[in-house]
Amino acid sequence: MSTIAKNTYAPISTALERCRSSRAKCRVTGRVLPGSAVIQQRLTYNEAYLYSCVRVAGVTMIQLLVIALLAVVPMPAEPAQRDATQIVRDAVNHWRGLSSDSVMTMVIHRPDWERTMTMRAWTKGDERTLVRVLEPRKDRGNGTLTDDDNMWTYSPKVNRVIKIPSSMMGQSWMGSDFSNKDVARADDIIDQYEHSILSVEEVDGVTVYEIESIPHEDAAVVWGREVLRIRDDHVVLTHQFYDQDNELVKTLTSLEIGEMGGRVIALRQRMNKVESPEEWTEIQVQSVEYEIELRDSLFTLSNLRNPRD
Repeated sequence: MSTIAKNTYAPISTALERCRSSRAKCRVTGRVLPGSAVIQQRLTYNEAYLYSCVRVAGVTMIQLLVIALLAVVPMPAEPAQRDATQIVRDAVNHWRGLSSDSVMTMVIHRPDWERTMTMRAWTKGDERTLVRVLEPRKDRGNGTLTDDDNMWTYSPKVNRVIKIPSSMMGQSWMGSDFSNKDVARADDIIDQYEHSILSVEEVDGVTVYEIESIPHEDAAVVWGREVLRIRDDHVVLTHQFYDQDNELVKTLTSLEIGEMGGRVIALRQRMNKVESPEEWTEIQVQSVEYEIELRDSLFTLSNLRNPRD
């Protein structure tokens, strides 16, 4: 027998050695044998399995063998808990896709007025996003371009492209409750945060994960932490934003979920701030296509200023 085999079956050898000082009774012949008879009969390790009829000190030989094998045979592992980071990554990828082209309506609501805009948005990969206002006419052509960590806006009224500094990424986008970062759909939350699962529950037959996302110490983000509730089909139900003092600042809530563009997504979402619950902004997806061919020239400053789409 090889050295590996001897090492593997060492627990069995130990069990057999214990038989030497015991007395056993064969259930087949009824003859009482000294435990050492097992060894004297020159049993091989495989042949030991045939002596399941032998009882040693009230324990069957097969039970001893099973106990010994437990020490060397790996047991099936518990199903691994879903990784929190992967759940967040899947949700972001699900919303963006490899590429997308969508038309959305944004409603900015205030106690004494309400404003509606229609926008078209394109995304490609994790880093490039272009959002352009279609309606109303007075805002048509306003656009926002994101490429990697860079963001620019364009206003036809002043005919200027302005680069947004990182310090202003948390500022309001076009007077709404969405920030420049929200519009860019940046995936910083994936790589610059530490994620952990707070709870798992079943809601209407769907598994929902509550995930806490805490930014790394060196992360250039404005939030102290974020808490998301994500369904197992990657749809985000709620997204809460907390400041550095752990005070809830605003919440994004999915109000309507349905199928569009070949996948289940949040069709209508509302962002509102805790300090002014009567003020909110809603985005309603009118149409969306995923995994389409988009030319790289779409995501350029030239196209931001002079649309060719």
